[in-house]
Amino acid sequence: MAEDDPHLSLPTTESTLGPPSHFYPFATSPDIIRSHEKDVFLTAGLTQQAQTIVRSLKGARFAHTYSDAIKHLTELLYLSLTTAIGNRTLGEEYCDLVQLEDDSLRLPAITRRVGYILSSILVPWWLQRLLPALRQRVRAKLERSIARQQIRAAQQQLPNLMKSNSSNNNNKAKPFFTKLRIQQYLLDHLDSITSLSPIYALSLATFYFTGSYYHLSKRIWKLRYVFTKKINENEQRIGYEVLGVLMVLQVAVQGFLHVRKMGESMNNMENEVGTEAGSTGPSSEGGALIASIQNPVSVPLLSASAPRYDLEEDPSAVAWIPEGQQRKCTLCLEVFKDPSVTTCGHVFCWICVRDWVREKPECPLCRQEVLLSKILPLRG
Repeated sequence: MAEDDPHLSLPTTESTLGPPSHFYPFATSPDIIRSHEKDVFLTAGLTQQAQTIVRSLKGARFAHTYSDAIKHLTELLYLSLTTAIGNRTLGEEYCDLVQLEDDSLRLPAITRRVGYILSSILVPWWLQRLLPALRQRVRAKLERSIARQQIRAAQQQLPNLMKSNSSNNNNKAKPFFTKLRIQQYLLDHLDSITSLSPIYALSLATFYFTGSYYHLSKRIWKLRYVFTKKINENEQRIGYEVLGVLMVLQVAVQGFLHVRKMGESMNNMENEVGTEAGSTGPSSEGGALIASIQNPVSVPLLSASAPRYDLEEDPSAVAWIPEGQQRKCTLCLEVFKDPSVTTCGHVFCWICVRDWVREKPECPLCRQEVLLSKILPLRG
């Protein structure tokens, strides 16, 4: 197979027996990234138009609440009208790219095309909705287990503190990797452990080196691009290998800093445990830990479907907010539901400002930086 000959042709049907003997060159990373950016630009415009239609039909609050669903459904429709029926996307046509199966060098079969669409849109959307609930359940179990182990450790240290030779017992070397330390590490880094970002980063770094499989879903279904434009003899095809080197260095530095920070936190934890065991009585600490297990601290969550404070239904809920336009949210233009204030002093509905800050961590009015954890609910 001569991959460097630009005058060779592509197979036109899926019924061709065996791989073709002549082939266009594989596309390089700049062409693939340019095609992806073109498709992202087009889908962003379609998403904005779809949100405008939904806003005019169902209202601003509905469109803002289901903005993620509108975005993913628009992308699904775009790929269904292009890739699913065997056509090229506008980005692929713009960059003269054709998608082929890497193992058979044929045009992709319908199963691979549909599998790529589902794995690139619906699976990440499903994980985005599933992971927060899963993390909350795992975090609650880890907190209860850690509290029980701390109580058990405090109870075991009580006889040693009352004995005169307790110092000899404390000098015994303890293993570094204990169950308590491992669970504490999992609790502190639960979000990063359950995140798919490292997998995406590894796949992207591999793409920069090899020039194939820009999307993780394309790597799963083995879909590659070939470049169909005629290349002059003096034209050189380059890649982005230097970006792969930089990404590998970045991951290595982050891993080194993480390991060093983990060692420091483990040593600090050991020192704090020893200090607390020698200075404070285990009865008071154990009582507090037992109380925390029996009565765990729970933060009430504001529901998106049923607001706790709807000023339209109950105007006396937050009576000190003046009547008229001051009781309306500037994002949805409706009466406040669970009014919440940012650090800069502006008031919005909780759902509206939550979704806004998740997309842009800034105030919708004054553009000052806003953190989601710093937004306070207003009460009467």
